[in-house]
Amino acid sequence: QVQLVESGGGLVQAGGSLTLSCVASGNILSINTMGWYRQAPGKQRDLVATITSSSSPNYADSVKGRFTISRDNANNTVYLQMSSLKPEDTGVYYCNADGVTRKYRTFELWGQGTLVTVSS
Repeated sequence: QVQLVESGGGLVQAGGSLTLSCVASGNILSINTMGWYRQAPGKQRDLVATITSSSSPNYADSVKGRFTISRDNANNTVYLQMSSLKPEDTGVYYCNADGVTRKYRTFELWGQGTLVTVSS
């Protein structure tokens, strides 16, 4: 009864900026950690950034200083602000979240992904 929906992907030139959003909806009691992961064609899915319920962030070294993760707990939304984009940032970006439903069931799930393409 919980789902994540990402949005905001698109085509952007190198050096540009883009902001992704992910909204969690359903029978949610609480959300612990939310995060963003990305997967380029032919490569594994890797962590980009995570953020705790108290808004403590963690970033992959490759995006530090360029990306900012944030969340709006009242609206169960996590954002990824991306700046100074590079072609190697290209990939499908997936949202991840873990938490507890109002039926006291734990969950961990993924969104369907949103494609980010950075042209050179």
